[in-house]
Amino acid sequence: MVLVLAEQNGGKFKKATLEIVTYGSKVAGLTGSECVALVIGESSEAASLGKYGANKVLTLNNASLENFDSKTYTSAIAQVAEKVGAKIIIVGHNSTGKSIVGRLAARMDAGVISGAKSLPTVADGFQVEKNVFSGKGVASFKLETEVKIISVMGNSIQPETNGAEVSPEAVEVTIDSPKVKVIERKTVTGTVPLPEAELVVSAGRGMGGPDNWGIIEELADIIGATTACSRPVADTGWRPHHEHVGQTGVAIRPNLYFAIGISGAIQHLAGVSSSKVIVVINKDPEAPFFKNADYGIVGDLFDVVPKLNSALKEFKASNN
Repeated sequence: MVLVLAEQNGGKFKKATLEIVTYGSKVAGLTGSECVALVIGESSEAASLGKYGANKVLTLNNASLENFDSKTYTSAIAQVAEKVGAKIIIVGHNSTGKSIVGRLAARMDAGVISGAKSLPTVADGFQVEKNVFSGKGVASFKLETEVKIISVMGNSIQPETNGAEVSPEAVEVTIDSPKVKVIERKTVTGTVPLPEAELVVSAGRGMGGPDNWGIIEELADIIGATTACSRPVADTGWRPHHEHVGQTGVAIRPNLYFAIGISGAIQHLAGVSSSKVIVVINKDPEAPFFKNADYGIVGDLFDVVPKLNSALKEFKASNN
């Protein structure tokens, strides 16, 4: 049995959740088992997970799980896994997944792959690929434990609707009160979160200051992208910290990544090198980022980006 943690936000499922349910369904097919989706909290969309391959949907409502706590979530997921006989547990490679995979592995005596980038292969044992050496290489790991845990990188697989809705079933567990007390919650609204974004426009210190960000926001608005930034930009307060991408920020793998005025330090590359297409705009022809670029423009960003914005507007206008 494959158990997938189907995270919800305000009762709604984001694309990342639908991705890992699809992933879990395909893993179930590879291993000749079934996919069970676990929804923690209330969600009117729980039945829809059947469309993405879940054979069964379990809902878990418990006061101790109202706010995320890695200890209580680990206990809940482990108990549900034992109830359904799950030998493979799949979570997203986000803040929640990163917080619980280690605890789950220790509790269930399981092998774990954190940050899987593709579906496992089973021809020669259960093997999963992930990026290593800050994204410069790919390694295949074999899991030989009875219980296996995988956290899946965003945009590793596209959601697929290949089933029908299923009636959710309630499940109960015994959980101690959480030790973490939530005093305040701040959420970002009105934009696609970076881990889920398929298009990202990012900029660095080459922007010169926070007042110049208008051309970046305009480009993002034209193509429907999420904005991001390098660490120095976030550290100096030019942009909010939730936009910081890189090894010490948010690791992303969008379909298209614009790097504007970013030199391409290894720490930044580690968090964005899995992007499918990278476009670099920098006036320094020796900028390290050009070595990782699919397309590069050597030029002053204050000349290039406005012209790019104008061209994109004209293209959209003539193709509507």
